[in-house]
Parts: sequence; structure tokens; C-alpha cells
Amino acid sequence: MKIDIIAVGLLKKGALYDAFCEYHKRMQWRVNIIEIKESQKNESDLILSKVAGGAKVIALDERGATLPSLKFADKIKGFQNSGASHVQFIIGGADGLSDAVRARSDFLLSFGQQTWPHMLARVMLLEQIYRAQQILSGHPYHRE
Repeated sequence: MKIDIIAVGLLKKGALYDAFCEYHKRMQWRVNIIEIKESQKNESDLILSKVAGGAKVIALDERGATLPSLKFADKIKGFQNSGASHVQFIIGGADGLSDAVRARSDFLLSFGQQTWPHMLARVMLLEQIYRAQQILSGHPYHRE
């Protein structure tokens, strides 16, 4: 499984960077981070230019569905079972995602009604991807 996280903004060294690196080094799936410099002018175009043909796209958006971790893992498993080997996640900038990015997405995911800093959302997303990987491999990391 190849996974890309397309994220607006540059994650700088510090506590969130360290947390991101910790989960990244635990991954068995190949996870690539694609950072896009913040730019209110053409953020949407830059995001869409990084979306690969044939990839399943999950965008983090406040209008999306909130999923428990087991359902999140099931969503990824469903993509795998349908033959998808490439999943791309999108995290927008401070102004959120455009209608064009939401329309290109196969699924909209929300981390709840609260507003989260984008760099923290990046760490939270990677932890959930790691958790899904562990759930799908039968590892006891996730507890119900």
C-alpha cells in the first residue's frame, strides 16, 4: 500500500515534527509526505496537481464523516479490496479546501467539529493511518 499525505504548509522541527517522525518510522506501509507551500492564490490548483491518476483520495474536511478507528481501517481495507494500491490524503490550508478538491475526493473525513491546527491534524492523521495498519494486520495496538 502506497500512501501520500498532501498537506499545505511546511512542518518545522519541534514537538509536532518529532511526533510525526515517530509514527512515520513505525509504518510498514510506504507513506510519503508532499508539502505544498501556503499560498492563498493557487492552493487548490497546487493540491490537485499532486493528485495521482488512479489514486483513491481522502480529504480532511469539516463537512466529512467522522469515523471510529475501526471504520477508518475498514475504509482503507475497502480501497485495498477494490484493487487500489495508492491512497492519497489531503490536508488543506487555513482556509480549508475548495469545492474542486472536495469534488475530486473519493471520501471526506472529519476529525470532529472542533478546529484543529493543520500541523496537529497531520500528526493525528498519520497516527490513524498507523492504527489502521495495525488493526488490519491483527496487531493489538488498537484496543476496543
